[in-house]
Formats: sequence, structure tokens, C-alpha cells
Amino acid sequence: MGVAKVPPLRTRAHSVSDALVAHLEQMIALGELAPGDRLPSERELAESLSVSRTSLREALHQLEAKHLIERRPGRGTVVLAPPAQVGDLYANLAELAETDRELANVAELRTVIEPKIAEFAALRATSADLLQMDDILHATDENLLDAKSLELDIQFHLTLARASHNPLLTALTTMVSSWTTPVRKDSHSTPEGRRASLAGHRAIRDAIEARDPAAAARAMSLHLADVDQLIRRSRDDSASSADQA
Repeated sequence: MGVAKVPPLRTRAHSVSDALVAHLEQMIALGELAPGDRLPSERELAESLSVSRTSLREALHQLEAKHLIERRPGRGTVVLAPPAQVGDLYANLAELAETDRELANVAELRTVIEPKIAEFAALRATSADLLQMDDILHATDENLLDAKSLELDIQFHLTLARASHNPLLTALTTMVSSWTTPVRKDSHSTPEGRRASLAGHRAIRDAIEARDPAAAARAMSLHLADVDQLIRRSRDDSASSADQA
């Protein structure tokens, strides 16, 4: 496999090493850097990103500590596959019957796991994790197209799961996001829904930055309750329109 291409940094907020970690981790999460991809040499990567090799080494050390990359003598820096237990979890969840993935069941699952994820993130999130959340929030706006707003919503929740630094919770959140994507479209179909989503995400992010796990869990619970109401209202409106047609 050839050397992967890494685009320039989009932002220089926070420290340079934090920005690098956020940049590379997001590329790995989105599949732009795949397992087995080899990064350019430190010299080449530092030059292409216009950063010092010291900042780059610090960022690579953080990514290696997260088991996202491995620096191998003679082979350079290689992107790692998720741990074996994560792959097993994906496989087991994918085998769930369609009836087990009904909206009510998945919504209930979210209310159980996502407040706890927010709580863990408040305890464990790094500056790079917060920077990734900020990038998503800065890109979010009530005037976005439905599809883009939903995409950023999913990215925020996955970034939050990664900030828990528990790969099994990240895998579970990834699967839940895929199951809920069709119905979550309803909550992003109006400016009101998009505003509510952004407000909820900001409250969660602020609690995480404050290192307040109880507030983060509470903000997530309120956010999920708001989303549930928006989805129900959207579906009721659709049913009412269909009855009148």
C-alpha cells in the first residue's frame, strides 16, 4: 500500500499538536486514512502541514497512545485497524434482527448509553477531542441543508464517543447511528430542529470542557428528550397531512 495523502490543517486553534491530533484522528474516523495506510515520513508530513517536527512527533505520540497508529522501524507510521474486540462487537450488532432495531428499542438504548458516554468524555476528553467538537459546531448552522445538518449531528456524537476513550462505546455508537439515521432526518427537517440540535450539542460540549460529568450526562439526556419530541412532532404532522390529503 502506498503512502497516504494528508491535506493541510484547517485550523490552528489551541496548540499545534492538538490541531494535528484532531486533524489526523478525524481522517482516521472518517476512513480517509484506512487501516494499513502508511503516513509520509516525518520530514515530508511536517513540511506538507507547515508544522515543526517537534509538534508532529508530539501529535503522533498521542495517536499512538490511543492505538490509532503504530510507528514501525523501517516501515514508518502505519494506521492501525480497530482492536479485535471492536470488530467482534460490530459483527454481533450487525446480526441483530430488524425487529430488535425498532425505533423505540434504539431510542431507549441511546438514553442508556449516551449520557454515560458524555459523562466519560467530561472525565477523559483531551484538548484535541474538544477541538474536534468545536470544528463540528462551527460548521453547524440552522440554515444548512437537512442532509448536511444530519451528517454533522452524527459526527458530533461519534466524536463524543471517541472522547470517552473506550473503543467499544465508539463501536456501539457507530452502529446505533447507522440504525437511527433514517428517523433522525425528521429532527433536522426544520430550522427549529436544527437550532435545537445545535443548542443541545453546545450544552454538552460546554459541560465537557468544564469537566463536569454530571452536567454532561444531564445535558445529553435533555438533548435526547428534545430530539425525541421533535421526531414525534414531525411524524405526527406528516400523519396529519396524509389524513387530510
